[in-house]
Amino acid sequence: MTPILQIFIIIPLLGLAISLLIGDKNETAISKTAFFTVGLTLFCVVSFVGYWLFNDHPVLNLKEIVLFKSKEYEFLVDLCFDKITVVYLLVGAFLTFLVTIYSRYYLHREHGYKRFFNTILFFYLGYNITILSGNFETLFIGWEILGICSFLLIAFYRDRYLPVKNAIKVFSVYRIGDVGLILAMWASHHLWHENITFLKLSNAELVHEHLASHSYTGVFISLMILLAAAAKSAQLPFSSWLPRAMEGPTPSSAIFYGSLSVHLGVFLLLRTYPFWEYQLSVRILIVLLGLCTAIIASLIARVQSSVKSQIAYASVAQIGIIFIEVALGFEKFALFHFAGNAFLRTYQLLVSPSVVSYKIREQFYNFVPRQHAIEDSLPKKIEYSIYLLSLKEWNLDSFMNYILWKPLKNIGRKLDFLTVNRLLLLFIPAYLLGLVFLFMNENSSEQPHEYLPGAFALIGLLMILKSFSERKSPLMSWLLLIMNHFWIALAISFNERFELTEVIFYLSGVIISGIVGYLGILKLKSYEKNINLNQFHGHSFEHPKLALVFLLACLGLAGFPITPTFIGLDLVFSHIHENQVILAYATASSYILAGISLIRLYSRLFLGPHIKTYHETAYKSS
Repeated sequence: MTPILQIFIIIPLLGLAISLLIGDKNETAISKTAFFTVGLTLFCVVSFVGYWLFNDHPVLNLKEIVLFKSKEYEFLVDLCFDKITVVYLLVGAFLTFLVTIYSRYYLHREHGYKRFFNTILFFYLGYNITILSGNFETLFIGWEILGICSFLLIAFYRDRYLPVKNAIKVFSVYRIGDVGLILAMWASHHLWHENITFLKLSNAELVHEHLASHSYTGVFISLMILLAAAAKSAQLPFSSWLPRAMEGPTPSSAIFYGSLSVHLGVFLLLRTYPFWEYQLSVRILIVLLGLCTAIIASLIARVQSSVKSQIAYASVAQIGIIFIEVALGFEKFALFHFAGNAFLRTYQLLVSPSVVSYKIREQFYNFVPRQHAIEDSLPKKIEYSIYLLSLKEWNLDSFMNYILWKPLKNIGRKLDFLTVNRLLLLFIPAYLLGLVFLFMNENSSEQPHEYLPGAFALIGLLMILKSFSERKSPLMSWLLLIMNHFWIALAISFNERFELTEVIFYLSGVIISGIVGYLGILKLKSYEKNINLNQFHGHSFEHPKLALVFLLACLGLAGFPITPTFIGLDLVFSHIHENQVILAYATASSYILAGISLIRLYSRLFLGPHIKTYHETAYKSS
């Protein structure tokens, strides 16, 4: 029974591979490939679930592939199947099947028809990997796929300003969630001294034994899991990204932000529930977070003028309630609530264009003002204050910008004195000096070991901050992103057991992606003499193949699971000691900000309204 679990990943993968080979103009073949891929997966899911229930529904665990193994580290793909998987797999397969049918006609003759269906199949592959994951490492593979699919679907209308801008915003919030997941994986390596599976995590005696002497580590892991779940499910203070994500086509809004992707934070909490079940402080925090989100999101939803934004905030409010149900231990009720909310929001979003036209007609002919509402019983000053705050969406966007993004950009702008020549003159000698210290550390005392790793990692973080705020030279930004990985490799090399073969394994993907991206920028400069990062250039319109190659290079450099660097990043964190908080923070921050900087670099060069005036340009407010 266990080997059958592979089918739910193999079928979407084969469907995606076939779809990539079909010509752009052959809409019938593209849509039928997606339709039969998802339909076949749905049939297999229903058949297997019936067979599984008939055989007393055992918990299944499949140790699939060991991708990398050293003396004290193992990166394995592990699959798990239980009642949580069943609900998410059935709901995901059925809703993706419906949306695929709907999209065949909704996107007819759309310029990006093939691109949309390829992205949907890629999303479905990532979703199944996430739902079937049996450990954090496998879950993170699917988690990353969902993040990049989200960006691609929001920026589907890539010749418009707002979809591209909002796609970068949403991707940035997703990366904050990635910080939580990465640090949770790092701390769990030290807590369990292995890549723990979710099946072992459900062993109450084992969990209690480890947490008895490492209670603070347990709380830290739980808080990082909550951070990842809150960012993915648009809970406070991250709620404002969800309506921005509605800039994509209506089918992608339905499948992503109404039903499946937005509920993955709930899935993460359900999957890790046995770990934080006995941590009362964490459960109280989840309840408070869900309650505040439900109240504030409901208030915001009531004053929205856009039907999609109203549905988005209504969904956020329901997910806040599901968070409360999970924290209170009502697992079955939370799963039932998830399925109901997913079906309802998908339906609402798919019919939203029709509802808008119907409501406009009703306002002209049959409008009846409301008689009384709950808020009318409040004092007028409080009522008006809540109304204005809700109109401004409680300033959540401004809060995130003021607290997080603005300080990072300000730090980066203080490094504006750096040019490509100064960068090479300053940091290459410093890097060579670091290698000398490393050689001395290996051959004599370990005195430099205490402070140098953190210092080198902070230098790498400064480079990322400069790249993040760079507005002039794409080449400068790209070189900084490459050099950051080399500084991290140097910093981790001071820790014992991080061997040269592991360093080469980590940097192999960085070097290949770095060279490809560097040549891509030079090629673009040869076509378009003047390129900078002050605005969107939209060069994918005239150079689509170059845009695709550069996107793959960006994903490789960001540690996306297409190069060994993805495994290398987890390998790096497995060598960071428990007491090296600065090193862990600097490395995680570098990794996250590098991803945002790379997507921003790609978007500025290849997406948005075309810089040349002879191309049609959409209004910014479209």
